Amino acid sequence: MVRDPEWDGPWQNEFLGTIDEMSAPEPVEHPLAHAGELSYWVAFDRPQYDSAGGGPYRKAQIWDRYLRPESTPGT
Repeated sequence: MVRDPEWDGPWQNEFLGTIDEMSAPEPVEHPLAHAGELSYWVAFDRPQYDSAGGGPYRKAQIWDRYLRPESTPGT
């Protein structure tokens, strides 16, 4: 997960997680969503706190703009 460059969130830190393959991506229905934006259920490697201090969370629905593939050595 990555932080939003325009505000202090949505999470306190950038961290690793794994997309839950048991749940299909869902369209984000929010006024600030990009056209066609999807959200994914992500299980976190370690419990995390959101930018408001809520948590700890072990899994959450994350908008795709905050997801980045993990880089592998040599790529």
